[in-house]
Amino acid sequence: MAVLPIRIYGDPVLRKKAAPVADIDDEVRRLAADMLETLADAEGVGLAGPQVGESRRLIVVHPPAGRGEDRQEPRVLVNPQVVQAEGPQVSGEEGCLSIPGIYEDVKRKERVRVKAVDLDGDDVELDADGWNARILQHEIDHLDGVLFVDRIGPMRRALLKKRLRELQE
Repeated sequence: MAVLPIRIYGDPVLRKKAAPVADIDDEVRRLAADMLETLADAEGVGLAGPQVGESRRLIVVHPPAGRGEDRQEPRVLVNPQVVQAEGPQVSGEEGCLSIPGIYEDVKRKERVRVKAVDLDGDDVELDADGWNARILQHEIDHLDGVLFVDRIGPMRRALLKKRLRELQE
């Protein structure tokens, strides 16, 4: 396994819609393992293929512990998609490994159902709420070339303009 370089705001791969993964082969499994290693090294909770320069619909998530629970096991999701989202939009602070040092409130749905495929090629369906739902929505956004700063209001984005420009350079 290897720690991969994380692409930073301004890298064009972060704005591309990622291609579906056609075959789950050894290359995809190796990429997933490297992404999990990268995520652990960065002490993050989620990472998408484009963030490591791979424009493929692949995410890894490692949600933190909930109230009274241990940290969850890391998961690899191939070709994930939100198939149901409900509940009021709730604001919560988000950050991103590709946009270091910037944290903003982002409105997300409270609950989501995500369908994907695991590394064995089996269909999986996840129901998530709260923080876990936020992580999944954030990472799936990456697969569509959407960054969390795209989901904040224009006034807040204007205030971040200089810091975002600095990241691009």
